[in-house]
Amino acid sequence: MKDALGSVQSVLVLGGGSDIAAATVRELVRRRARTVVLAARDPQSLQVTADELRAAGATTVETLAFDARDTASHDAFVADVFDRAGDVDLALFAFGVLGDQEEAEHDGRAAVDIAEVNYVGSVSMAVPIAQRMRTQGHGTIVAMSSVAGERARRSNFVYGSSKAGMDAFFQGLGDSLVGTGVRVMIVRPGFVHTKMTHGMDAAPLSTTPEAVADAIVRGLARNRETVWVPSQLRYVMSVLRHVPRPVFRKLPI
Repeated sequence: MKDALGSVQSVLVLGGGSDIAAATVRELVRRRARTVVLAARDPQSLQVTADELRAAGATTVETLAFDARDTASHDAFVADVFDRAGDVDLALFAFGVLGDQEEAEHDGRAAVDIAEVNYVGSVSMAVPIAQRMRTQGHGTIVAMSSVAGERARRSNFVYGSSKAGMDAFFQGLGDSLVGTGVRVMIVRPGFVHTKMTHGMDAAPLSTTPEAVADAIVRGLARNRETVWVPSQLRYVMSVLRHVPRPVFRKLPI
């Protein structure tokens, strides 16, 4: 349950190894979050982050194994986390894979893997989490989407399409939860300088994990449904969505 000042007290992070997730949960702990569950495929890799959070003031920090592809385990995983935590104020969906566009265009299994992690894994986890939050009568789901899902580009349409599906699902989920005490906030960053994008050419309006974390926290405080990072991307994508396809194909993006 949120404290008397409205601050998040308990956080579940799916994709705890993400640079954005780490920056966000550090900021939440700085703002009085005290119970944190970090989940990733390799929970041992989360120990440094867990130690940092404890040093920053978190009283309970757990690291758990979580695989977005293992959908058969998701219901039990969610039940276990909620049963042990009691209440979960915020669930951050920060897992995902960029994949190799060139490989995915020629290898169906590679393309499906991107879709399974980014879209199917998100749906599989969001449904039971939303149901448990309905039962407890409160909670916020924060879904890390991407501007890549706003309009599929030739350079990364496999990844972009998976994020488009994910984004649409969370929009609908948020609408379905109106009046329940549970809400959904979708975060659409542009290019973020993280280990996932290391070595790639930065796009215009690129940003950092810390800037995304700050935007997430401000969005939570203002009850936003959608957060763009940086905010200018809202207007850029509004224009790009309406560019005719023959012209769009020629853009260097």
